[in-house]
Amino acid sequence: MYGHGSTTQTLTVTEVQQILTQTFADMQLSGKRVLVIIPDGTRTAPLPLLFRLLYAQLGQRVEQLDYLIALGTHPPLSEEAIAQLIGVSAQERAEQYPNVQVFNHLWADPASLKTIGVISSEEARELTAGTLDSEVPVTLNRMIFDYDQLIICGPVFPHEVAGFSGGAKYLFPGIAGADIINFSHWLGARMTSMATIGVQDTHVRRVIHRAAEFVTFPLLCISLVVQGHDLHGLYTGTYLEAFQQAAALSGKLNIVYVERPFKQVLSMAAEQYDDLWTAAKAMYKTEPVIANGGEVIIYAPHITEVSYTHGKLIDQIGYHVRDYFLQQWERFKDIPGGVLAHSTHVKGSGSYDLTTGREVPRIQVTLATGIPEERCRRINLGYRDYRTLDPHAWEDREDEGMLLVPHAGEVLFRLHS
Repeated sequence: MYGHGSTTQTLTVTEVQQILTQTFADMQLSGKRVLVIIPDGTRTAPLPLLFRLLYAQLGQRVEQLDYLIALGTHPPLSEEAIAQLIGVSAQERAEQYPNVQVFNHLWADPASLKTIGVISSEEARELTAGTLDSEVPVTLNRMIFDYDQLIICGPVFPHEVAGFSGGAKYLFPGIAGADIINFSHWLGARMTSMATIGVQDTHVRRVIHRAAEFVTFPLLCISLVVQGHDLHGLYTGTYLEAFQQAAALSGKLNIVYVERPFKQVLSMAAEQYDDLWTAAKAMYKTEPVIANGGEVIIYAPHITEVSYTHGKLIDQIGYHVRDYFLQQWERFKDIPGGVLAHSTHVKGSGSYDLTTGREVPRIQVTLATGIPEERCRRINLGYRDYRTLDPHAWEDREDEGMLLVPHAGEVLFRLHS
């Protein structure tokens, strides 16, 4: 286990180099094939720096140093997006990094997946404290079988499904198949985001770590802690060690505590999110500080789509509180758990009375995006014309119960109490 982190200081390039040098000094990688698993553009991380430094450490030692983008169910990245992600164009890679290739994970292509184990129904029940008890095939991208060493490299942030992102989560759901993706996300929704986000040891994290035990290849984890665009921590080791260290630091850097709840929050989704599926983090990260009956406005004029992957299903079921689905399970049981989870995470906590058909969300979720009003209403979310909103009008009005959150999506807001 190597690494260093600080709440007050950022890591220099020299310090990062030193940590990587220590990490790889005793690893027998000469002539080996290495696969680095990295996030897509929805996570802030200094990947161009890590790409260069990892090549400096390993490029001349190993036979192959490839990268697999842990998309989960996000859309594949274009060549232009890949170049932006790692800071190197395809032409530059061919000329300067001849033994490097970059691949997208294809979660929905059965030919690209392989089952590496099964979590039994009994074990699922135990891991989830009785919440779910279905058998879970554990599938991963079969590319991993072409390599001698796996390296997870990515940041850790508070997360609505797992508590914190990062670590073995880059395997599940990062490069996993649909079964465990849907199981883990629906489990997170059953527990609720409010009870999960910013918590290191969660039922979902336990499922992720159990699934990771089926990976028998040598596996190194490089966990990063980022505040804004500044690198505050880097830890290397097992996926347990590195994640735990990074999550502890992320909890100090990426959680903001406030004294009292707000009646209205204008949460300005960061530009890195290109659909509501990802931009909804602007809601998840502010939900805990919104008063009962309050409102969060997701302000993102650049977003015109609900989900590039799952939009049709979201149009079909809409956004609802968890109990809306649980009390009508026969109606919704065939909808993928990941889609149901996204739906209820965005709508937030609340209640549903099956007898009256009355749904009462705890807060109002309103979109001020490029998504048309008719579609917002149809999927059961509020609508505001973003052109009528001036974010500056929310500045310095906390005493009035109004909060402005620029670049929303990675910092969690939580009440002191």
